[in-house]
Amino acid sequence: MMRVALEEAEAALRAGEVPVGAVLANADGVIVARAHNLRQTRQDPTAHAEMLVLREAARALGRWRLCDTTLYVTLEPCAMCAGALVLARVDRLVFAVPDDRAGAVVSAFRVADDPRLNHRLQVSGGVEQEAAHTLLRQFFQAHRG
Repeated sequence: MMRVALEEAEAALRAGEVPVGAVLANADGVIVARAHNLRQTRQDPTAHAEMLVLREAARALGRWRLCDTTLYVTLEPCAMCAGALVLARVDRLVFAVPDDRAGAVVSAFRVADDPRLNHRLQVSGGVEQEAAHTLLRQFFQAHRG
């Protein structure tokens, strides 16, 4: 599944977006939704890959509670996305690259397992980390010189 998320990240890179891709799969391993960042394209600050996948999955499944699903994403989710994963009741998160500055799952914040919230996610990190990191590096080298 992370390879599919990486394909989405590559699509984002080709579109001039920060290369983050996400895939939501059900308990049987069937892809329910997939997306990549579209903030620049849509001029929408909430158009992160994770948010787009959650919206698409809710429409496809006809429900906002996304229990029995796993999200695969190429970069550790930010606070907005981590909060949305908790609110959507996603069971499991698998990410590639930790984000020391803005990661809200294991790095800068710990939203996914905050005991004050009504839901917690199982989290795995570092899956296909080098491939995802390479895409991010390509983007930021091209855009920041």
